Amino acid sequence: MRYEFATVEWIWTDSAIQVNLPGGEERTSTGSYNQVVAVLSGLGEQGWDVAACASAGNWLLWTLRRML
Repeated sequence: MRYEFATVEWIWTDSAIQVNLPGGEERTSTGSYNQVVAVLSGLGEQGWDVAACASAGNWLLWTLRRML
């Protein structure tokens, strides 16, 4: 199996959300928990699933994957 990978980063004290997709596409937005859930759900509808999650302090980083 082959996968492509993306990341979703959330700094909740700044309400900053950043999505990095293959090919250099970057999306930024602001929001709290509900917006992060909406972003992850939208990516899930496009075939992405969470491969890993890391956190520290006020920061969460999800690594997502999608089968090619």
